[in-house]
Amino acid sequence: MQRSSRTVTALVGVSAALALGAGCAGGGSGGSDEPFAGKSADRIAADAVKATKEADSMHMKGTVQQQSGSSVTVDLSVDQSKNCDGSIGSEGSRADIRHTDGTLYLRGDEQYWRTALKGQPGGDKVVPKLKDKWVKAPADDSMTQGLCDKQGLVASMDENKSERTGMKKGSTTTVDGAKAVRLTRKTSDGRTLALYVATEGKPYILRTTATGGKEPNTATLSDYGKAVRPQAPPAGETVDLEKIAAGGAGQA
Repeated sequence: MQRSSRTVTALVGVSAALALGAGCAGGGSGGSDEPFAGKSADRIAADAVKATKEADSMHMKGTVQQQSGSSVTVDLSVDQSKNCDGSIGSEGSRADIRHTDGTLYLRGDEQYWRTALKGQPGGDKVVPKLKDKWVKAPADDSMTQGLCDKQGLVASMDENKSERTGMKKGSTTTVDGAKAVRLTRKTSDGRTLALYVATEGKPYILRTTATGGKEPNTATLSDYGKAVRPQAPPAGETVDLEKIAAGGAGQA
């Protein structure tokens, strides 16, 4: 479980970092009839990061191709209070995630748990007790920390300030029906990083992409300000991770 948690955290961190690396750079201001007229690409990106940080909630859907050739996906709604609801997937496995009232619940299929517990003592014996059940873990558990931290995810957008140069402002396009301006940047290794910023309403980040390399990435952000209200799973479908790890009885 620890390794899977790190994988998901890495996914959203990489996607967010790409957003900042792609967006916070220079560029032309465009004509007065264009969105963000008079603003350079670095100003647009800075405003987008600020608006995204301040949003009460958002939905994130993304995929990262890893060096091993496998991909990791996330489809998650999260808010400022660390409520979250969604799913993660990797190497043919899937797990649903809910975080509410200070507790994280995770329901993984058999492949998910076999991958998560691979190499851990007694892992094979524990898998049947966990698969397709809602596994309960404390919010401060080190294995699941960061999965539902919106502020932590968005903060990663502001980590790599060295990549805030060379961006160009492109034409207006659409992302899932919403109008957006596209900012792009070529990297030294031949990749193209792109950031899409909403041109109507608040300048939220709507999508980030990295193409042309061995590890393509994409993340789409939406549902800004939409309430996230996950429900705690029924007690009969829930097991306690700490008790199972300790060999507690009655947790099948």
